[in-house]
Amino acid sequence: MDYMPVFIANGFYRNKTDFVGKHVVYDWRTKFPRVKQYLQPGLLIKHRNDILVNMDFHRPTESHHEEIIVDYDVWGYKDICRKRVDPWTGEPIENASQFCYALRKIVNSDTSRQMALLQILENHPRVIIFYNFDYELEILRELLDGAKVEYAEWNGHRHEDIPSGGIWAYLVNYGAGAEGWNCITTDTIVFYSQSYSYRTTQQAAGRIDRLNTPYHDLYYFYFKSRSGIDLAIGQALKSKKKFNEKGFGG
Repeated sequence: MDYMPVFIANGFYRNKTDFVGKHVVYDWRTKFPRVKQYLQPGLLIKHRNDILVNMDFHRPTESHHEEIIVDYDVWGYKDICRKRVDPWTGEPIENASQFCYALRKIVNSDTSRQMALLQILENHPRVIIFYNFDYELEILRELLDGAKVEYAEWNGHRHEDIPSGGIWAYLVNYGAGAEGWNCITTDTIVFYSQSYSYRTTQQAAGRIDRLNTPYHDLYYFYFKSRSGIDLAIGQALKSKKKFNEKGFGG
């Protein structure tokens, strides 16, 4: 459907009605126009190949991706799974979203993640750190204040400029800053916790992978534990899918 206006402009079809009538089957069970199937996909691929121009492009950068295995509170994790009670409020967990949030909080709050981040800062003094939740932001603030590392933030509350000193951290919330900006003054991104979305993760990684970056080697560090929820999220991302809370917590 994205190519339809270009196909019409090139004279392959008279108009949208002509294109839809020949190639598109809508799903009648949905209340909105949702494409169920395309007819004659071979012809559509031929039309697409006829209009695309191959570009000889080679990225000047080389990406290095490393998974950092961190610890987590195993007994606290099992306690949530068994009792289905929020350990911070004492209230029953009512749905899959609350269940996953509680598990992720007890996993992501482990001090081993903080220690791993400090070790990375020793070798990579300028880093962008992606995180999901406000409690992670508070942990990172306290950690960086204690280590006397300059930092700035990009989230739903603050849109601060990237620091310009020799040693700094830029704390970026996935939802607010996974796309729409770039940084060529660092070669390192730390994913303090995993995003539910493969697309969001790729967009976040692209913030430093720019054509005008002065770096050849780019470093990406992914903090993961061996907890069930971290493993499930990781598997969804490897499959280029979005993690399903209901499927995991139901």
